[in-house]
Amino acid sequence: MKNTIPKILNKLTNSCKKTVELIDKKTFSKLSVIEKTKLKLHKSICKTCKAYEDHSKFLDEAVDKLYNQKQPHNKVQLSADRKSKILEKIKKQ
Repeated sequence: MKNTIPKILNKLTNSCKKTVELIDKKTFSKLSVIEKTKLKLHKSICKTCKAYEDHSKFLDEAVDKLYNQKQPHNKVQLSADRKSKILEKIKKQ
């Protein structure tokens, strides 16, 4: 009985490597019910993979906002004051 519980948990959960693959896969396609279950179970016991998913979501949203802006970034203008401050910092280096 003592050895069966770890064996069962090992069958039900993924490694961190597999979990990261599922987190990334979830961004681009649907996961199967089994994949969703294994992902959820693993994240419930692994803080590192949960943090990876949170950071991954944050980066995806940031990149999405950057590329879906109303105004293209090549037309964004710095103020004259900001430009002069940047030039001053460059000259000091």
